Amino acid sequence: MGRRVAIPVGVSAVVVAVALLAGLSAQQSEKPRAAGSREVMPAAAKTCWQARHLGRGSEAESCFEKLLDSRSAAERAEGAWGIGDYKSANSQFKQAAEAAPKDANIRVRWGRLFLERFNLDDAMNLFQEALEIDEKNAQAMLGVALVSAESFSSKSLELAHKAVEEDPNLVEARELLANLALEDSDEKRAIAEADKALAISANAFDAIAVKAAVEALADRSPDALLEQVWKVNPHYGEAHAIIAHHLVLNRRYEDGIAHYRKAIERDPKNWAARSELGINLMRVGKDEEARQQLELCFNNKYDNNPTINSLRLLDSYANFKTYTTPKTILKLHKKEADQLRVYFQPEMEKAVATFEKKYKLTIGAPVQLEVYPDHEDFAVRTMGMPGLGALGVTFGNVVAMDSPSGRKPGTFHWASTLWHELSHVFVLTATKHRVPRWFTEGLAVHEETAIEKDWGDRMTPDILGAIKAKQLLPVAELDRGFIRPKYPQQVVVSYFQAGRICDYINGRWGYDKLLEMMHMFGKRKTTPEVIEQALGMKPEAFDKEFLAWVEKEAGVAVTKYDDWRKGMTALATLKRASDHAAIVEKAKELIEIYPDFVEPGSVYEMAADSYIELKDKAGARKLLERYADKGGKTPESLKKLAGLQEESGDKAAAARTLGKINYIYPLKDEPMHRKLGELSLELERVPDAIREFEAVVAGGPIDAASAHYDLAKAYLKAGQRSKAEEQVFLALEAAPGFKPAQKLMLELNAGEAGQKEKR
Repeated sequence: MGRRVAIPVGVSAVVVAVALLAGLSAQQSEKPRAAGSREVMPAAAKTCWQARHLGRGSEAESCFEKLLDSRSAAERAEGAWGIGDYKSANSQFKQAAEAAPKDANIRVRWGRLFLERFNLDDAMNLFQEALEIDEKNAQAMLGVALVSAESFSSKSLELAHKAVEEDPNLVEARELLANLALEDSDEKRAIAEADKALAISANAFDAIAVKAAVEALADRSPDALLEQVWKVNPHYGEAHAIIAHHLVLNRRYEDGIAHYRKAIERDPKNWAARSELGINLMRVGKDEEARQQLELCFNNKYDNNPTINSLRLLDSYANFKTYTTPKTILKLHKKEADQLRVYFQPEMEKAVATFEKKYKLTIGAPVQLEVYPDHEDFAVRTMGMPGLGALGVTFGNVVAMDSPSGRKPGTFHWASTLWHELSHVFVLTATKHRVPRWFTEGLAVHEETAIEKDWGDRMTPDILGAIKAKQLLPVAELDRGFIRPKYPQQVVVSYFQAGRICDYINGRWGYDKLLEMMHMFGKRKTTPEVIEQALGMKPEAFDKEFLAWVEKEAGVAVTKYDDWRKGMTALATLKRASDHAAIVEKAKELIEIYPDFVEPGSVYEMAADSYIELKDKAGARKLLERYADKGGKTPESLKKLAGLQEESGDKAAAARTLGKINYIYPLKDEPMHRKLGELSLELERVPDAIREFEAVVAGGPIDAASAHYDLAKAYLKAGQRSKAEEQVFLALEAAPGFKPAQKLMLELNAGEAGQKEKR
């Protein structure tokens, strides 16, 4: 089972297993097996691994060294592996496999070496090769299950069950099942599986650790259980690391850190635990100690991707600017800090002030927000965490999120993400990190649209499909949709469902009921208990009423979804034919079926173009306004709408629409900021004008003189004469002959002279 570490896969980080062995640790050990269990390693090697597992380090070391002189390549591989010579172990396994190409067991053991050394792909290939040779090889099934478990795949559960069906005495598979059950918050099943492992072997230490983790999660002492491990092997720090893993998975980072510390106290060479300690210290903002722990790992050749990537991320912090207020800490990359600060800092402070009132809670320390322009850096922050982790993540008082520059314009609403994550800060604080995932995610999703109705994600086709297929989970089991999805996009569906549950409760019982539930969760009540006690109904009854409500909310989008898809195909055909009148009519029909579809290439955008081609700008404006109200985020479409609004004389509406873009993609769009600044001045919204012209200046405009001049005018209108003078000087420095700036300078000088005469 063991802890998890991460390697990049695609554009994100995915965790890999240290599995049952503790990496370079002297406590690396093979799990015990019952006499009836089918063995895949040489008998001589089994003796060595068992000695290590039981804490007899010197005996194990001597045993492994003897294997190095064996005539068997497979035994030499085990010996090299045991003393930490992984290169030689790999070479010997290769030699053994070439000598015995039909021996599945050699490939299983070779795969386990790769699994320990952070190479998931090669490990999976070897396990699958073993199954091609011997389709009933339980150890190979276990290997595939272990690899699958590290990405929280539901396949891990299926393969682990197959392994124990094939070999009921396979302790490791039982331990894995116990671990998976606890990750799914099914404590009863976790204990039952752990007990099955212990019935096979009293020295199934990881099974004991899972049971101890259940106690720790319930705020009970795990010491009595752990004592069973220490009596046999007082150096088995991995038991604490397993507890830490489950605490971290439940967002109890400080508690997890405490157990990682205990893990390395018992086994200082458990580099995997030390690396996880460093990573989690980073998560809670303790960067200096995190670096010390991670560098110690790296210097001892524990150079897996999480360790290296985390150290690189720490190095990159030199490129960030930090802005501090009494209640907030904002970290922005130097290359975009000046542009983003004018938007992020006031929004962050507004969110904190709002949530202090809503949650009736004051956070004891400043909330820290880190904004990453490089998604790979952000991915390092989210590695090893289940769920999407795609846009933002919260670790206690520390929040990390993508910058708008790290995403394609129109695909990311940064302000919505900011409010979502800051909601987590308050909910986790209020509950002392004791809250089910579905509730804290659901409440955060609810808060997105509570602040602005057009924020938050819309009902996607995948969500419609899940509703139609009756795939929404019972509320008591909803956490599983986040942890171990059983179908593509189930995590997305689970976010939607959790958010709509909170919307439903808010609408029917009021917001105070959500707060009551939050505090009940903080007292460690279960979801069924909270539903019954707070809402006065059984979870099953709640599910029935909620599903009826959500199906009604979805309306014809569910029942006529197939018609909508066919209609979209027909609309594309009309678009290619430039049949604008037909496009407009077809669009009306499709929007009535599925009004929430506002993704790029939506019906709204296609039909708006056709309205313009038909010289019906009023129709285009009306349609794009509905698009914006529904949460459409494509900047070009919103700018098109603002232009139509200004053209019709509604400058206030145009300013509101352009303002929406600032919450989506406030970068690399000088014309938009200039236009919004000009409109704001005309509408006497001077602070907004200053913000927009500051954004233009911060973006490094081509025409620097006019940018500084515009900002000077805004400062002057706000009565900030000294700042206005400074900007005029900068304008003339950029273009000494710029007449508007010269004129404004004369006006400022004349005004100053007049003031002196009055004095």
